Amino acid sequence: MSNAISLTGGRPMRPLAWVLLAVLLPLLGACGVNNVPTYEEQAKAAWAEVQNQYQRRADLIPNLVETVRGFAAQEREVLTAVVEARAKATQTTINADQLTDPAAVERFQAAQNELSGALSRLLVTVERYPDLKSNQNFLALQSQLEGTENRIAVARRDYIERVRVYNTELRTIPGRWIAGILYPEAEPMQAFEATEGAATPPSVNFGTN
Repeated sequence: MSNAISLTGGRPMRPLAWVLLAVLLPLLGACGVNNVPTYEEQAKAAWAEVQNQYQRRADLIPNLVETVRGFAAQEREVLTAVVEARAKATQTTINADQLTDPAAVERFQAAQNELSGALSRLLVTVERYPDLKSNQNFLALQSQLEGTENRIAVARRDYIERVRVYNTELRTIPGRWIAGILYPEAEPMQAFEATEGAATPPSVNFGTN
């Protein structure tokens, strides 16, 4: 009699609940219940790498500007434009939580594009100064800047792909259902919009051997 009471009371049903849970968890894992947060974290990690590479470029610019100024101080307007564009780019920050905000991503991209344009104009100006193009410090900066621009391109490409995977998960089934139930705060992230010349990094070939 006591056993019947305990069964209807629910306590002896707990082992059954654990059995059901043990069966359901692998099924939930197989259907991608963790995909949304996993893909989100991967996209955020890719964004951190984009920021790291842009920061690397920003760190190179002061030495680049000073080196150019030593040989071409009269190019004041071009040098000032680079310095101002760098200041704006470093002040226009965006954290991982803002990646769902199109306006924030657009501001960040616009600031970085402005800096890329200013650098391109500076590098064109350099062509008029053979002594500068052969300066060893300048050649070292050339190599570092070229490598950084390539790393920026790779980091941007990886971020765009991670965002594509994450956003696709939110828009397709069963990811859409899982997000609606378990991750209702999840929102699509913004990728970089294609801009003219975005497919290739700015040229930093100064015509040196």
